[in-house]
Amino acid sequence: MLFVLSGPSGTGKTTLCRMLTQACPKEFWFSVSHTTRPRRHMEEDGKDYHFASEEAFQDMIAKDAFLEWAKVYDAYYGTALFPVEEALERGYNVLLDIDVQGGLAVKKGRDDVTLIFIVPPSLAALEARLKGRGRDEPDALRKRLQAVMGEIERAFAAYEYIVVNDELGKALQDVLAITQSAPLKLNKRKQAVLEGFRQEWDQKQPRLK
Repeated sequence: MLFVLSGPSGTGKTTLCRMLTQACPKEFWFSVSHTTRPRRHMEEDGKDYHFASEEAFQDMIAKDAFLEWAKVYDAYYGTALFPVEEALERGYNVLLDIDVQGGLAVKKGRDDVTLIFIVPPSLAALEARLKGRGRDEPDALRKRLQAVMGEIERAFAAYEYIVVNDELGKALQDVLAITQSAPLKLNKRKQAVLEGFRQEWDQKQPRLK
C-alpha cells in the first residue's frame, strides 16, 4: 500500500517515515522526492532529496515519469513513479512524505492509498520548532506560517487520519497502527472477501436443496 504523510514543515513527518523504515525495514520503503530547489548545507543527494536541474525535472514531466509533482515556493517537487511501483511489486508498503496537494493527486484514481496528516500540538509549538531548526530565512519562515492554516483546513477536510505529534514515540505508534489497519479497508480486499463468500455459498446451494 501507499501511505502519504503530509503536514506543515517542522511537524516531524520525515522523521516518522525514517523511523518506520528503520523499525520495519522489510515492511516499509521510503520514497525520496525529486526537487529543483538548491541543496542546503548537510543535505545529501539521494537521501534527503534527489536534487535535479529544472531542465531534467521538466524532461521527467514530459515523459510522465512522476506519480505526482507540483511547484511549491518557486521550486518543483515530485515523486518518481517507477521506484514506487517497483517497491510495491516487491511487497513493500511505500511511505510518501509529500504535501497535501501531492497527497490528493496520488489518491485520485487509486484505492491503495491512505492519507495521514501530521500536526503539531499547537501553532506556537510549530513556530518554535521551525525557528529552532534555523533552516529558513525570516521571509521564508513567514511564508510557511502563513500557509499553515490553509493546509490544515484542507487536510482536515480530505485526509482520512490525523496524528498529533506531541510526543514522537506516541506519534510513531499511532502511524504504525494506521498502517496495520489500513489494508482492512481496501476496496479490492473487500471485493475479494465478498467473492469468496459468494463462491462458497454457490458451492453449498446444491447440497441445501
